[in-house]
Amino acid sequence: MEVFAEFLDHIENPQHRERMEEVLSWVMKKFPSLSPTLKWNQPMFTDHGTYIIGFSISKKHMAVSPEQTGVAHFSDEISKVGYDQTKEIVRIPWDRPVEYSLLEKMIEFNMMDKATCTTFWR
Repeated sequence: MEVFAEFLDHIENPQHRERMEEVLSWVMKKFPSLSPTLKWNQPMFTDHGTYIIGFSISKKHMAVSPEQTGVAHFSDEISKVGYDQTKEIVRIPWDRPVEYSLLEKMIEFNMMDKATCTTFWR
């Protein structure tokens, strides 16, 4: 979690900071083969040098970015759990629970889909 310490320290709302730390810790424990990194002031996880998933925050939500392909692939499931989405991100409101099963599917999908990817982005 040390790699994300500076990012987490800058989250003013203690509940938001706690939630973000919880999610980042969960990813690290569930997917120990992923490399945690901080790029463009956003926590993200990579596999063999390619982007798998990233996170950011705003006042109203935590944003999860499994890239455009990941959002499109899970669009129906994202809607079913009641999260808003754009082409690139999924918005998890601070007052809603994190659907870890969906997050797990997005990460697994990107790991499999990008298994032979040789670039950072698709």
